Amino acid sequence: MKRSLFGRLWPNVTAVILFVGFVFPVYWMFATAFKPTGDIISEDPVWFPTDVTFEHFQRATGVDHFWTYVGNSLIVTLCAVAFALVIALAGAFALARMRFKGRRGFVIGFMLAQMAPWEVMIIAMYMIVRDASMLNSLLPLTVFYMMMILPFTILTLRGFVAAVPRELEEAAMVDGCTRSQAFLKVILPLLAPGLMSTSLFGFITAWNEFPLVLVLNKEAESQTLPLWLSSFQTAFGNDWGATMAASSLFAVPILILFVFLQRRAVSGLTAGAVKG
Repeated sequence: MKRSLFGRLWPNVTAVILFVGFVFPVYWMFATAFKPTGDIISEDPVWFPTDVTFEHFQRATGVDHFWTYVGNSLIVTLCAVAFALVIALAGAFALARMRFKGRRGFVIGFMLAQMAPWEVMIIAMYMIVRDASMLNSLLPLTVFYMMMILPFTILTLRGFVAAVPRELEEAAMVDGCTRSQAFLKVILPLLAPGLMSTSLFGFITAWNEFPLVLVLNKEAESQTLPLWLSSFQTAFGNDWGATMAASSLFAVPILILFVFLQRRAVSGLTAGAVKG
C-alpha cells in the first residue's frame, strides 16, 4: 500500500518541483519590473512587490526608435514564418507522398542543417549581404530567419503529412477533386496542429534572434527588439528595473501567441475529422 502511494506521489512532487523551477524566473522577471528601484537593489529580496511602479516601463519604452524596433521585429518575424510555412508545406508533402531518387539524402540534409549552429555562418552571411549592398536592410534578415526555421518546419510537417491516410486523398480525387483540391480540402485541415506548432517554433526562433541582426544591421532604423534589450546599460552599471520591464514586454507577444495557438492546435485535432 505504501509502495503504491509512493508510486503515485513522486511523479506529482517531481512535476511540481519542475514547474516551480521553470516558472519562478519568469515570475521574478515580471515582479522585478514593477518594483521600485530601492526594492530591486536591496540586500534583502522582496518576494512580492508592494509599492507597484510603472517607472521602469516608461524608461524602457522611452528609448529612441522603440516603435521602429517593434515594427521591424514584427515585419521580419511574421514574414519569415509565413514564407517558411508555405515552402515547408510543399517540401513536406513531396517528401511524405512522392518517391524520387535522393529522397533520403534530402531528409538527412535537412537534419544536418537543423543540427548545424548558424553562428558559424555569420561571417559568410555578412560578406554575402555586404557584396549585395544590402546591409542595414530587413530583407536579408527575413531570408536568413526563414532559412533558420525551414529545416525544422519541413521535418515536422513531413511527419504530419505522412500520418494522414492516403485513402482520404484518393477518395477525394475519386469524387472529382484534383490533387491540389484534395490537398487543400482534405489534407490541409488535418495539418492544423502541425502548422500551429511549427509556426510557434518559428516565431520564437526569429523573434529572439540576436547575433545576426547585431552584425548585419548597425543602424537603429533597421534593428529589432533583441538589440533594444541590450541598450539598458549606463556608466554606473545595468538598469535592472528597465531591463526587467523590457524583458517582460519582449516576452508578452510570445506568451499571447502560445496561449492562442495552443487552443487552436487542440481544436485542429478534431477540425479535420471525417465521418466513416
